[in-house]
This record gives sequence, structure tokens and C-alpha cells, in this order.
Amino acid sequence: MRTIDQRHDLSLTFCIPAIFMFWTACIRAMLFALIWLVLTGGVINSWSIGVPVVLLSTLVSIILLPPTPWSFIGLIRIIPFFLWHSLCAAIDVAKRALHPQLPISPDLYHYYWHLSSGVPQIFMANMVSLLPGTLSVELHDKYLCLHVLDQTGDFISQLSIVESYVARLFTPTLIAYRSK
Repeated sequence: MRTIDQRHDLSLTFCIPAIFMFWTACIRAMLFALIWLVLTGGVINSWSIGVPVVLLSTLVSIILLPPTPWSFIGLIRIIPFFLWHSLCAAIDVAKRALHPQLPISPDLYHYYWHLSSGVPQIFMANMVSLLPGTLSVELHDKYLCLHVLDQTGDFISQLSIVESYVARLFTPTLIAYRSK
């Protein structure tokens, strides 16, 4: 097992304004209310139970999955990257699987990332699984354990690129950008 530790630090400190928190709670409450409406068939009498359920569901969802600021421009940038690398990954794995000599050299790596904990790390772990010949194995606070099909490939630079795309996606209210 090898370890990769990049020389840069993309640690991010987020400031979640109260207005962002308020609108996130409103959107979640509306979604839960819509779910309640669908489940009860729109029966008016059900709202005596529905209102407390919607409010409690909203509160629990904010506690379990706190709002994470994200950038619309970052999302627009990451979509073509995602689609292109998904296609490349599919072609690469198919070529390797169908090749008579099965050209693989698998290994496990620890990639020490520099993203904030939570949603950004989970998002990156899912994105990494779409790179050619890589698959996320375990998610840790300080690093991502991943399996690679070919340890001689240039997946390290691809991981750094994915990390920078994800960092740009989740940095709309960036306070500090630190580098080593």
C-alpha cells in the first residue's frame, strides 16, 4: 500500500450566513411538506400531524446534514469534467478487461486530501470512482483509500485535478485559503 501526500493544502473554512441557513431550512421544509402532501393524498385533516412532522423532519435533516455552501459556476465546470472522465473510465476499463494479456497492476493507495470534512470529501470520493481505473475503498477524515487498476498510470495528477474541481464547487463563501 502506498501513500500519496500532496504539497498543497486546499483546507477550506466556510462561513454559513444566517440567510443561507434560513433558505436551506425553507427549501427542505417545502420538500418535506410536498412529501407529506403526496403521502396523505392532500387530505386537509392530516396537517394537524403533518406540520409537526415536517418541522421535526426539517430540524433533523439540518442536524444530520448541515447546509454546505456550493458554487453554481463550480457545478457548471464540474459537469463536463464528470461526463468526459466517466466516458474515459468506461473505455479504459473495457479495453483492459478485453485485452488478452489483462494489462493491470492493481494496488491500494492512501490519498491525503485537503478538502473540508463532510460533503466535499464524500463528493470527491464518488467522483474519484469515475476516474479511469480508480475506485474509492474507504473514506477517512484525513485520507481516501482507493484501489487502482494500474499503479504505473498517472492517476495522482488526476486526483489533484478532481480535488481542485471539488474545492471550487464547495467554495462560494470561502474565508481562508491556506497553502503550505
